[in-house]
Amino acid sequence: MRQALFLLNMGGPNTISEVKLFLQNMFSDKNILPVNPLVRKLIRTIIVKKRLHEAQENYEALGGKSPLPDLTMRLIKKLQTKLDMPIYPAMRYVPPFADDALKQCRQDGVEELILFPMYPQYSTTTTLSSVEDIEARCKALGYNPKITVIDPYYDKYGYIKASVEQIMQAAEGIDTKEYDLLLSAHGLPISIIKAGDPYQRQVEANVSVIKIYLHEHGIKFHDIKLVYQSKVGPSAWLEPSLADTLRNPTNKKVVIYPLAFTIDNSETAFELDIEHREIAEKIRYEDYIVAKCMNDSDSFVQFIADQVNLLR
Repeated sequence: MRQALFLLNMGGPNTISEVKLFLQNMFSDKNILPVNPLVRKLIRTIIVKKRLHEAQENYEALGGKSPLPDLTMRLIKKLQTKLDMPIYPAMRYVPPFADDALKQCRQDGVEELILFPMYPQYSTTTTLSSVEDIEARCKALGYNPKITVIDPYYDKYGYIKASVEQIMQAAEGIDTKEYDLLLSAHGLPISIIKAGDPYQRQVEANVSVIKIYLHEHGIKFHDIKLVYQSKVGPSAWLEPSLADTLRNPTNKKVVIYPLAFTIDNSETAFELDIEHREIAEKIRYEDYIVAKCMNDSDSFVQFIADQVNLLR
């Protein structure tokens, strides 16, 4: 059976002019805003109008685009040395969308699409949204391949190993026993969790497994805390928030690892490394270190290849 691998992600604007498209598509998503379509359209209009200028400024600070598309292509280039199959990026809210890749797959007689969510923990707002997007685009093309989705991997050994390697790379040259490790996951509204989304439970399990791995390898931090970032709007979200944790420090030496992202994007490169760093600087932190996402690390490349090979 001919197979192709799709790496599913939200995507990131390739230009400043794409920021508006990114916001419009995100807040048009029924999984992001699970409300009546008319209400969703109204909320989307308000959010885009309110956030567009600030979001464009944020991307200006990152050089005019998200780092995510280029990093994804670097990952794919490495994966191509490990896997003998076509590999495509499939972004949810900005190009590259899946359409061209799906047309190519249909033309090439690909019978099975293996979908690898770049989200370690499952959420309706991420994995489900991306999978439904692929299914809808296949249907629109009249293309009916077998679709296989890689399971959430937040507690898989290879993923945990790759995560800790990123943490320790950031912590090189420091005495980790003097530092708090803040594991920062993207937040979600409490209403989505109460509706049955397993994200919070999987994030907490992810933290537990990292703690076990660190302990077994003799790596000690002063404290390890789970925090949440990226809150939008007035509704109740998962807590504690990273911003509140930074503003009320019990330790002014921290290493922050982005727990819910595998590829660096605006919420790591800007929100963590620029915006929240400003909070730390105002409060006179002694050290503020942000670890990189796995991106195209050799361990992450091998992990993805291993997960795909289990299906072959």
